[in-house]
Amino acid sequence: MDAKTAIKTGIDTGNMISTSYLGDLTDEEMMHRPHPDCNHIKWQMGHLIVSEHNMVDSLSPGCMPPLPEGFADKYTKETAASDDAAAFDSKEELMRLYEQQRAGTLAALEQTETEQLSNEAPESIRSFVPTVGSVFSLQGGHWLMHAGQWAVIRRQLGRPPLF
Repeated sequence: MDAKTAIKTGIDTGNMISTSYLGDLTDEEMMHRPHPDCNHIKWQMGHLIVSEHNMVDSLSPGCMPPLPEGFADKYTKETAASDDAAAFDSKEELMRLYEQQRAGTLAALEQTETEQLSNEAPESIRSFVPTVGSVFSLQGGHWLMHAGQWAVIRRQLGRPPLF
């Protein structure tokens, strides 16, 4: 297996687990917080979508599908404490945007030469993703990190474990 295939496998695994956890949740359930100091799923999804867009787009500006105007402003650290469901997008819209951004990520990975994966990431994100390859690798792992909270939320809502 080559490096690009290994990275894509990690991204696909994160996708499979994350979308499985989200599959049967309602918009209302996605506003549930596993703890008062934790973020609800709607905010987390918006954060993940914006993060993926910004990180991958920083590798080749313009390579990612554009986000709707004002979308990123809804999912900042300052909005994380809001429990106003109307302030966040619907599950349907979040999933649509996620799928668009993920398709952009996979296309960008496909267009990246294997040798480029070892190149330094842009300076603005290099402290946590030092190489081009680590930028792509983080996309599956970042979603999985948040999905750990979603597993707890599912159990709090009475859902059986999926994995």
